[in-house]
Amino acid sequence: MLEELLAAWIGRQRWFGGKGRPIDRVSIDSDATIEAGDPGLRHLVVSVWQDGTRDRYQVLLGLRSELPDRLKHALIGMYGPYSFDDGPSHDEWCAYDAVHDHELTPWLLECMGRDCDWETVRFRHLPGVEIDTSLRSIVLGAEQSNTSLVYGDAYICKLFRRLVPGVNPELEVITALAERNAPHIAQPYGWVETDLDGTPTTLAITQEFLSNSNDGWDLALASVRDLYAMTPDDAYGESAPVRAADAGGDFAGESFRLGAATARVHHELAAAFPTDVIEIPEVKRMAEGFRRRLARAVSEVPDLREHVGTIEAVYHRVEELTSEVPVQRVHGDYHLGQVMRTNTDWVVLDFEGEPGQPLAERRALSSPLRDVAGMLRSFDYAARHLLTDRPDAAELEPRAEEWAARNRSAFLDGYAEGGGTISPADSALLKAFEMAKAVYEVVYEARNRPAWVGIPLAAFRRTGL
Repeated sequence: MLEELLAAWIGRQRWFGGKGRPIDRVSIDSDATIEAGDPGLRHLVVSVWQDGTRDRYQVLLGLRSELPDRLKHALIGMYGPYSFDDGPSHDEWCAYDAVHDHELTPWLLECMGRDCDWETVRFRHLPGVEIDTSLRSIVLGAEQSNTSLVYGDAYICKLFRRLVPGVNPELEVITALAERNAPHIAQPYGWVETDLDGTPTTLAITQEFLSNSNDGWDLALASVRDLYAMTPDDAYGESAPVRAADAGGDFAGESFRLGAATARVHHELAAAFPTDVIEIPEVKRMAEGFRRRLARAVSEVPDLREHVGTIEAVYHRVEELTSEVPVQRVHGDYHLGQVMRTNTDWVVLDFEGEPGQPLAERRALSSPLRDVAGMLRSFDYAARHLLTDRPDAAELEPRAEEWAARNRSAFLDGYAEGGGTISPADSALLKAFEMAKAVYEVVYEARNRPAWVGIPLAAFRRTGL
């Protein structure tokens, strides 16, 4: 029985969200045949029940009478007898995860290019774009919650494994920005959708693959490594401090350009989607929300307690604001891992917001300073995370602080250059967003990477807050 095979297989997949809990049962909500043959391709929406709760997942099911060696790692199990409508019949099929089969995955591009409807699954492409359907795919291996297929050096197709009813915010944002010919985004080409609970729901998005580009996080770490490798006499003499500006991989120029690109993206988002303002009472409720999350964090991570006074002082400044706060669509999960440096400029990716949050929250209007704060925190992480297992961490701490301060300042200067505004009142809100993000990070690290908890804790020791 296919449900039993899926129940035994799905819990071992890295994208499965219910690890560590027993699976009560698995049911197949929808089953659409995309290719009836050998190999054959079926699209499944699978419900997984655990502890009385239900999550739905997307599975591309491949079927072959014999499985080649290159696909044995993707085997789900032996399944049959089964017969496709108008297709072959076998007493036993090899059922497998078809995202790894380059003979079947071109169907995704083919169907997008032709706007096909296969039973419950709809494939669409953007008007005016052409899709090359001849390219073979490979699976990117680093993702945790989704699966991305790269076709040649042209496209990347992100399949959302855990499904939440509704249009994915990333699809909303990139198609709206593409209509405006906005810079700093990867060109969208098409998407796949179905209906869940009567609601159109995004299954996959295909965009331009930035083949000749570098991840912002990797570039920042290269700069930090270069700084840490320097000795005082490399540039100054034994008694002089080592400065980030004199390291061969100084990142400040890129931070400035990234700040300018961020401001332009915020401008385009404000033009493409509705905007609003948060009135003073709502601003005060926002500060109260920061405080509630801080109290919960302190109860879970006692090391935060000594910093409560510093954090509360920042939140209090928000309560003293006397003007409304403009809000708009934002990125929502902005950090160095969400940007790519091409040969010409920075490109912003992954506009879906924080995947663990409800769709309504990910679509909600917010201050663009939330994104700014996320990137400022990311500079701190880039500067300090390489110190976690170094015996000379204390000696290098001043370099980490100086690198982070230099790049944070450059990013803010670039943001202003790109048209972003940070008034004195904005500055108070920005610091509050930073504090709230650092509080969240402390809890996250305490739960998942205890050796890293000192990285966000360092944010509360910074002067000038």
